[in-house]
Amino acid sequence: MINEHLHAVVHPGKGPIALLVHGALGSRSYWNDNLAALQNICQPVVIELWGHGRSPSPDDLSQYEPSGYVEEFDRIRQELGAENVWLIGQSMGAALVMHYAVARPHRVAGMIITNSASGFADPIEWQERNRTMVSKIADQVDEEGVECLRDSWINPGRSKRISDTTLSLLEQEFSEHSAKGISSSFRITNFALPLGNSLQEISVPVLFTNGIEEQRFQKHLPRVKLIPQVEVVELPASHAVNAHDPKGWNRAAIDFITKHTNPGA
Repeated sequence: MINEHLHAVVHPGKGPIALLVHGALGSRSYWNDNLAALQNICQPVVIELWGHGRSPSPDDLSQYEPSGYVEEFDRIRQELGAENVWLIGQSMGAALVMHYAVARPHRVAGMIITNSASGFADPIEWQERNRTMVSKIADQVDEEGVECLRDSWINPGRSKRISDTTLSLLEQEFSEHSAKGISSSFRITNFALPLGNSLQEISVPVLFTNGIEEQRFQKHLPRVKLIPQVEVVELPASHAVNAHDPKGWNRAAIDFITKHTNPGA
C-alpha cells in the first residue's frame, strides 16, 4: 500500500510552529488573510485535508478517521523537529485539532479554534444528521463530482464576506478537490468528529473565537465551556470567523499566542 501524506505548506515566521487546519471544502488559501499577522509570532504550517487541494485521497479509509489525522499531524510535527506545536483549526479542522489535543496533550502548546458544530455537537444527534443529510451530499458527490458543491452553502469559497483576493484563490483551488476524498470526508471524518465528554480532557490553553452571527452554532456554547482552560472571544462574523473578520481574529490570535508563549519571560 502506498504511504500517502497530507499536503502541508510551511511558511516562514518567528516563534513556535503552528499547524493550521481548514474545514470541509476549504483549502490552503483559506488562511490567506491571517498568515502575515501570524508570521510575526509563529511559523504557520498550512495543512490541507484528505481530498482537498493538493492532498491525496487515500484508499485506506482508516486514514479519514480522526485517529488517522492524529497520526498525520504528529508525523508533520516530528518532521519539523518540534517538541510541541500550536494548533489552529476551523470547523472540521477545529474538531480534528481537538482530537489531536486529546490524544497527544504533551505535544500541544495551545490551541485556537473557531465555530465547529461537528466538534461540539451531541454525538448521537450529529451521527443521525450524518445518516440523513450528510450521506445524501456524499452520494451526490459520488454521482456528479465535486463541482456540484461549488455553489453550495457548505463551500466557504462562496461567502461574499471573504476578501476578493482570498475568494479568487479558493475558487481556483476548488478545482483541485477530489470527489473520492471529499465523499470520504463527509462519510467517515465528519461522522466521527464530535468529542463528547472528551472535551473535558483537553488540558492546554484554548482560545475559542466565536462568530456570533452564526446563530445555529450558539446553542453549542455550553459544550465549548466544558474545555477546562478555554477563553471565549466574540467576533462580528459568521462561520468563517477568521476570514470574515481577519483584523479581529488576527488580533485575538496574536494576543493569545503571545500570552502563552514563554509566559514567564
